[in-house]
Amino acid sequence: MKIRPGRLLAAALTAVALSLSVVACGDSGADTDTLTVGFVVDPSWAQIPVAADGGYFDKHGVQVQVVNFPSGIEALQAVSAGQVDIATAADVPTSAVLTRSPSLRVVGDGARWEGSRIVARRSAGIDSVEDLAGKSIGTPLGTSAAYFAADTLAQHAVAANLVQVSPSATVTAATQRNVDAVSIFQPYQAQVVQALGADAVELAGGSYSQHSLYLATQAAIAAKSPAIAAFFAALDDAGAELEKISETAVGAVAGATQLDPGLLRKVLSQFDFTLQLDPGLAPKLTELGTWAETQGSIPAGTRLPDYAGLLDDRFLPRTR
Repeated sequence: MKIRPGRLLAAALTAVALSLSVVACGDSGADTDTLTVGFVVDPSWAQIPVAADGGYFDKHGVQVQVVNFPSGIEALQAVSAGQVDIATAADVPTSAVLTRSPSLRVVGDGARWEGSRIVARRSAGIDSVEDLAGKSIGTPLGTSAAYFAADTLAQHAVAANLVQVSPSATVTAATQRNVDAVSIFQPYQAQVVQALGADAVELAGGSYSQHSLYLATQAAIAAKSPAIAAFFAALDDAGAELEKISETAVGAVAGATQLDPGLLRKVLSQFDFTLQLDPGLAPKLTELGTWAETQGSIPAGTRLPDYAGLLDDRFLPRTR
């Protein structure tokens, strides 16, 4: 895969490790065998670097041009604008963007993750969720990490302050004591734990299980259906490598995320990388959309869409 600088959201791209192919995506629309994919640099979508490094895209006859993003919010902005064919994003920002861009379709659920934690500083006097009362929690607002923090606090009847911190700034915010705790998705969660060392307290809570989704534009679905099916066939092969946590899979994801391979093996073991699109996702998106409205991510009074009608599982392999 040829590497050349991307034009899309250059400021965002400089904030992440560009270890996958990053290309300009404006010139690929006429090529029905090429997909431009907005990839959130997160083990939640580890199938992408594994498929790229393992030759699975080539095996299935699809050219994939990858653009890296620090979070699903930015990737969703790109796919909503038609700048990429497919974007990766967690369920929380997806529930919000589908109210503004109902022409998008959720075409796959690549992984489920139940490893969300609020990572607090023991030196801030925090040993339990209850100790978060009145404390500051840094998180990228409007994301799955913010939802996890809010859900955890609500279930424990604890009032704390959620403070906007970008994903790439969470390690600094935690280690420089700008906040008392952080709630952030991978790979940043693991990096914060590693950076804080013995001062880190990992707090579980709530009932949130993150769904790592793939969204496609209607234009891509109409013009590139065979390529999308081939893309998911390649991801399915990559998922088999991830289930085994093979050395080649770990190496590919480590290269993409800049996580230490030893730490990454532990992180990857927390994920279910089976490709699926369960109908039960629709009511979950409704629940998350309702929460997003309370946070201002969706304007008050917005009518939520029929999420079930926005799920399209035709491209997923039926068997491995």
